[in-house]
Amino acid sequence: MTVAATPISPMPAIRHRFTVDEYHRMGETGVLKEGARVELLNGEIIDMSPIGKDHSGVVNLLAAWLHAKGQGKVVVSTQNPILLDDHSEPEPDLAVLRFRADYYRKSLARPEDVTLLIEVADSSLYTDRQVKIPLYAAAGIAEVWIVDLNANSLELFRDPVGGQFRQSQILKRPAVVAPKTLPSFVLKLDDLFPD
Repeated sequence: MTVAATPISPMPAIRHRFTVDEYHRMGETGVLKEGARVELLNGEIIDMSPIGKDHSGVVNLLAAWLHAKGQGKVVVSTQNPILLDDHSEPEPDLAVLRFRADYYRKSLARPEDVTLLIEVADSSLYTDRQVKIPLYAAAGIAEVWIVDLNANSLELFRDPVGGQFRQSQILKRPAVVAPKTLPSFVLKLDDLFPD
């Protein structure tokens, strides 16, 4: 008589979530190569997409616009880390931070320092929408923009509550937009997406 074997349920993989401190130690000890284009999201080390000329140009344009508008009022941080929590340290394309005389040399910016985050997306659109937007909302970042280079649009997210943004909208040319906390920082989408 043959006895049927009881099927064994596969054990789910147990993942180790890295902390920000572990992530930094990996960089200091050379586990992460110097200049590696990675960021820590939800405890996972994620490769960042290569930056192409369109992406680079739009980041430069937005940085110039923000610097011109924000002289002495804010710190404009380009592709630098924001410490969201113990397991997430994304590097948004641009962050508009509350002014600090040390320009954030003594400590990384935290959610309460951020008035606006901007992600410029082409191949990173899925990660920006599905991973970063929920992280930013959960951290209480007041406003996030995704500049979608594929659709020539700007996705606006505002008013985080309970890990979600209450307001979201997609803007296209010829719309104008300004951050809620910086209403004089008006951006024309025609300037962002010229013909």
